[in-house]
Amino acid sequence: MRPLCGGRPIAGPVTQGKCPLGKRGVRVPKWAGVVFEALLLIDKLEFLLALSRTQHFGKAAEACGVTQPTLSAGVKALEAQLGVRLVNRGSRFIGFTDEGVRVLGWARQIVAAERGMHDDLRTLREGLSGTLRIGVIPTALATVPALTTQFLARHPAVRFTISALSSFDILHKLDNLEIDAGLTYLENEPLGRVRAIPLFRERYRLLTAAHLPLGARHAVSWSELAGLDLCLLTRDMQNRRILDRLLARDGAGRPPVLESNSIVTLLAHVRTGQWASILPETLAELVDASGPMRSIPIVDPDITQTIGLIVASRDPATPLCDMLVEHANTLRIDVGR
Repeated sequence: MRPLCGGRPIAGPVTQGKCPLGKRGVRVPKWAGVVFEALLLIDKLEFLLALSRTQHFGKAAEACGVTQPTLSAGVKALEAQLGVRLVNRGSRFIGFTDEGVRVLGWARQIVAAERGMHDDLRTLREGLSGTLRIGVIPTALATVPALTTQFLARHPAVRFTISALSSFDILHKLDNLEIDAGLTYLENEPLGRVRAIPLFRERYRLLTAAHLPLGARHAVSWSELAGLDLCLLTRDMQNRRILDRLLARDGAGRPPVLESNSIVTLLAHVRTGQWASILPETLAELVDASGPMRSIPIVDPDITQTIGLIVASRDPATPLCDMLVEHANTLRIDVGR
């Protein structure tokens, strides 16, 4: 059997209406047919979710480990079963119908429940194990070890996959079952239906060279940042949107001379001694401030943003997510000065 998107092998040909267990001369209990039909439904819903993620029939089929005709047949069979058209088709994938969008919401709940059931049963047999997929905003990456290290010490059979994502992508992938949890801003923009656990308050620092303007200061105000040649994150990052509002409010709204979605790129430019940047305290602490680079607190006012762990609001939750939330509730990451 071929592996499907969620890691479970597909039940059989998606267009076949009869249970393959019912061979001639073999009596098959009624429940076997019911289970088989349920597995076929899960397979079709997995196809639909993959199509939602990739927006492409070929890529969705590849993600599910099946051929494109098999995936297309599965989606059509689901449409026939539900009696509605779910997908707008042309020579390529165009989008979902209104009914398709509604079915996607149910598909996420059903597939999440099925995966959670398997995780729960595995935990009963083997103890807590599996992989936790966590999406993290780039500015919070330096704090991840405070979450993962102690958790791994308590649950050594668990593995982690950490992905740097924008806050928007974290919510999108959490909704589409592509990650299990996120580390992101909790207050600034809507989060939707999630469970949120505050972990720390983000503060900001000016990173600059000692010989540049403000480089010899022990603290600076937001209004004093006007006129600096700043390199900042791109606008698809929530950190940048926060900084834009703060700088504009204090009359320091000059556009940056360089934008990047990479923290490493920003730090590399600051290290040349020709640029300055504004970064969270957690990242600034990784910089050697005893050399030519200076990490200067930005005060007047002392602005903070709450960052925390989020997981999808599902009941019941998977054992891995339950334990991660329980662990997060015991943490308060110290990043203050």
